[in-house]
Amino acid sequence: MPRALARLGARRSNLAVMAGPITNDTAHPVPRIPQGGRVLEFDFPGLEVGVAEYAEGPTGCSVFHFPKVASMHIDVRGGSPGINGEYLTVINAICFAGGSLYGLEASTGVAAELFAKRGYSTKWMDIALVSGAIIFDYGRRENAIYPDKELGRAAVRALRPGAFPMGAVGAGCSATAGPGESAELSGQGGAFRVVGKTRIAVFTVVNAYGAIVGRNGTVVRGNRAADGRRQHASEIDQRLDALQLRSIARQVHTSMARAIQPFHSRWDGDILYACSTQAALDPALDEVSLGVVASELVWDAVLACFDE
Repeated sequence: MPRALARLGARRSNLAVMAGPITNDTAHPVPRIPQGGRVLEFDFPGLEVGVAEYAEGPTGCSVFHFPKVASMHIDVRGGSPGINGEYLTVINAICFAGGSLYGLEASTGVAAELFAKRGYSTKWMDIALVSGAIIFDYGRRENAIYPDKELGRAAVRALRPGAFPMGAVGAGCSATAGPGESAELSGQGGAFRVVGKTRIAVFTVVNAYGAIVGRNGTVVRGNRAADGRRQHASEIDQRLDALQLRSIARQVHTSMARAIQPFHSRWDGDILYACSTQAALDPALDEVSLGVVASELVWDAVLACFDE
């Protein structure tokens, strides 16, 4: 092929690439830390939260960091989960992110930034234990921006105690509730309560095939018809062993079906983390009762995920 024609062919190829969806490689997005909006304030020693976003998506990630290792059990129920670190039983950080499976890269960024914060120590007990879970958040956007390693690192740099942004922020930037054309923007929500000596915090990113149902049984998000009308159709601060964590995780996860219908569908991930900092022991609060409280809180958290 003559050189002039070869160069022309190369230019056409590059233009074809540029004409495709906007990606991290073409847009070079810069992490932003959300400011303002609704924030859940909570008093939970041993837990920090960091949130970072890419406005070009929008998409983002939300990181929950335990400076001192926390025990953990993960309960996976949906038919389309996306998770890494699922075999860990203790944890330093959990990263929720958009971007579908590509968004798991954000959790590697969390690990990388914690690695840096620990002076790049490679001692066995200094390795950061990180798990990541993702949502498919491309339904409301045409670009291919996803939460990458740099965004995960930015979320770690934004860590602070006692505050969790709610609504369409962080991992919930482009989260939705309801299927197909009836889907509506949801987001991330949280709830906090103190019962005796125990602090209970629940954080959730709602990106459900099902609709969100209020406590009176009516649909409050998702499943809105074309005419605008509705179509009707955690972390726990107490010493808990592995069996108790597993029991509470299953109890709370099952109870979420009261707030999201349908739940555990073929197209949902449905991953629940139950963690304990092992900081308190209250014999008066057994694991079943603790699960009841957490189950109510998780419903509150689901209802707090969207802006009115």
